[in-house]
Amino acid sequence: MLAAFGLSAQPVLLPGGQGETWRVGDVVLKPVGSAAEAVWRAEVFAGLPDGLGFRVPREVRAMDGSWVVEGWEASEVLEGATDTGRPDDVLTAGAAFHEAVAELPRPEFLDRREDPWTLGDQVAWDEQAIVGHSQKLVESLIEARRPVALPAQVVHGDLLGNVMFADGLPPAIIDWPVYWRPPSWAAAVAVVDALCWYDAKPELAARWSHLPEWGQMLVRALIYRMVTDDVAHGPAIWTPGHRNAYQPVIDLALTYTR
Repeated sequence: MLAAFGLSAQPVLLPGGQGETWRVGDVVLKPVGSAAEAVWRAEVFAGLPDGLGFRVPREVRAMDGSWVVEGWEASEVLEGATDTGRPDDVLTAGAAFHEAVAELPRPEFLDRREDPWTLGDQVAWDEQAIVGHSQKLVESLIEARRPVALPAQVVHGDLLGNVMFADGLPPAIIDWPVYWRPPSWAAAVAVVDALCWYDAKPELAARWSHLPEWGQMLVRALIYRMVTDDVAHGPAIWTPGHRNAYQPVIDLALTYTR
């Protein structure tokens, strides 16, 4: 695989990335879940100009010009590190990113994608019936969910842990899971993640409550995360600690729907 991308340095396994991401010199090499999504993302990143308020990892073509070879992709190494303790900065970077990609058409690969995250997203938006053991847990959220009329676009569905910061450089958006939803939903997912798992305070939600249909976006973000947890991990995930991480955030989100 190294030869396919013209790489010769010694590979070094990187933390995260499900134990399958390698640094080879100035290049990051990792497997792709969907070749169609990886190629689409590479083309989008290649077409984004500099100076938009954020960085993206420029993909590296293989020696034959391909973006993906036998299920692997390569991208340039970016300086910086993620920081889940900076949710406001993450959300600001995400807003700039979503503005830059707002005019992209809906990618066809979304119609073929099947995984726990896609199912959780579809349940959150009432496009699939709820499944698994999370039904009782999200009952109050389902009852509070109302139709919304917001334009959808391609968004980053997992911002909080995928924005890198480096002194003197714009934030970098990495590991883009593509969804076709309103940008305020993507922001709500990041806020929910910060509140549930990274000790963010309720004031974080208040600071971003100017976003369109904020209460409904928080509701959908929570349903998305909880159903995905359930589908991906089964009933064993619902320890008292896991339930208790969600409950105060559910209570907070419901205050924005009244």
